[in-house]
Amino acid sequence: MPAVPESFDLKSLARAYAAGLDPRDVIAAVEARIAAFDDPALFIARPDRATLDARAAALAALSVDARAALPLYGVPFAVKDNIDVAGLPTTAACPDFAYAPSASATTVAKLEAAGAIVIGKTNLDQFATGLVGVRSPYGVPRNTFDPARIPGGSSSGSAVAVAAGIAAFSLGTDTAGSGRVPAGLNNLVGLKPTPGLASTTGVLPACRTLDCVSIFALTVDDATAVLDVMAGFDPTDAFSKVFAAEKQGPWPAGLRLGVPGAKDRHFFGDTVGEAAYAAALERIAGLGATLVEIDFEPLFAVARLLYEGPWVAERLAAIEEFVAAKPEAMHPVTRAIIAPAGARTAVEAFKSLYKLKDLARIAEAVWTSVDALVVPTVPRAWTVAEVEADPIATNSALGTYTNFVNLLGLSALAVPVALRSDGFPSGVTLIGEGGRDGFLAGLGRVIEGTSGLPLGATGKPRPAFTPLALDAPADTLPLVVFGAHLSGLALNHELTGCGATLIGETRTAPLYRMHALAGAPVRPGLIRVGEGGAAIKGEIWAVPFAGVGALLARIAPPLGLGTVVLEDGQSLRGFICETAGVEGAPDVSHHGGWRAYLAARA
Repeated sequence: MPAVPESFDLKSLARAYAAGLDPRDVIAAVEARIAAFDDPALFIARPDRATLDARAAALAALSVDARAALPLYGVPFAVKDNIDVAGLPTTAACPDFAYAPSASATTVAKLEAAGAIVIGKTNLDQFATGLVGVRSPYGVPRNTFDPARIPGGSSSGSAVAVAAGIAAFSLGTDTAGSGRVPAGLNNLVGLKPTPGLASTTGVLPACRTLDCVSIFALTVDDATAVLDVMAGFDPTDAFSKVFAAEKQGPWPAGLRLGVPGAKDRHFFGDTVGEAAYAAALERIAGLGATLVEIDFEPLFAVARLLYEGPWVAERLAAIEEFVAAKPEAMHPVTRAIIAPAGARTAVEAFKSLYKLKDLARIAEAVWTSVDALVVPTVPRAWTVAEVEADPIATNSALGTYTNFVNLLGLSALAVPVALRSDGFPSGVTLIGEGGRDGFLAGLGRVIEGTSGLPLGATGKPRPAFTPLALDAPADTLPLVVFGAHLSGLALNHELTGCGATLIGETRTAPLYRMHALAGAPVRPGLIRVGEGGAAIKGEIWAVPFAGVGALLARIAPPLGLGTVVLEDGQSLRGFICETAGVEGAPDVSHHGGWRAYLAARA
């Protein structure tokens, strides 16, 4: 039986499950990691062990084909406790408010249907009001890099659970930055979808017109894999929208990224963070982006509307009866923000809507000069003591580069970039027009994937970065090769001779066995076996369409071209072998690739 992987990133889990790992062993590991992390403020409610084991056992009992049909088979995830999970209370970090939902939120139900396992409900700033992560009667979840600093909120526990290696991913919510700020403070990816892309049915509203269900993950690829499952129109959600699906794309030529000019860069005295942002911009420019300074004042003006305008009354609308009946049950800071909102008038609301429309029209001009924005995810990493001493001002400052995003219907993706000079994580947030989630993911996976950072706070290495096959030039066929056609080997000239170019190295999903076929030159025969398979290294080449026919004519049986599934989920054309063709040929899969086999043979 294979061991539980040290990292819960989706690629590591998929490889282990393909090798025969039992989901019950993953649940046991989750329990051990929770005990080792030893933070009673992390979870508000959890399923009992028998329930978790029963869910894992049901998954383990599925056939190989049924497991393969579940994109999140056996993946443990956590859920912010303002999102309903059937069988667990929803408290929104207010014990007196707690209720027992009859059904799970749409997003949770979709993820469970895809094979994922809910391991618990996480702590948050009460009623999802705050970016700090300290406004909860259940305590303050521990920042995974520095316990003296805030974990970020309001999705504090969701971020900490992933950064600590307890959950593979988690759900948060994002109204003003709650799905991005905790990611920046814990070295994570924080994906905030375009409003309406993922259902909010079963989510206790903060501001219902702005709320998004967000995703915390170790990598951009993991976050987008989760979004692929949970996104989609939901007729039960009045704010759900239909979007044309946009997949990740390659890093585009001529990319223009908007950045705040000197007058709009606010770090509130955090010189280390300011230097880290400057270094991040330098690195991003080195990846092939032109940085364009833009005027952020219209965006800041939008941001100010969120708490200084009548939108705070929307927070009261969600829990008005409770506030009237039990105001003393609320956290004092939360009560001070929400309770007075009843004094807001309809006249104020309409005036603010008009102002927002005017500012949105001005902000639209941004997209004529840039493809996306890149801003600091967190302007300053305050300590818990600093926030408790000045809870309103510090929280407001944390939203400097986040509060305007949902008011304008934009998409956003927070990604880790580096560790600062003091060892604390530093990240940036990519912001794009509504519906550009896939475009941002394509940029973010390059920035995050090539960062060299460990995963979260686990210390485990980030998976090797694999360029997307979409990086292939137009009018070419991305082709995966595993043997003599690899660069520098005997038949590579057949690729270069027809004008093919190397995109990069890759590895298959752990579904294959590789055999050494007889003949000269010696060649590998790759067959798909499913359970019991291995991950095999290869290369992706871009073959001009004009040369594909000539290449096919040179392929000798039992080899041919078929579909190959890569570890990042891409399905591409590649060299495969007829099953009958490997009879009597030694299995060399344990080498993990053809080059390693040739080296051992030599």
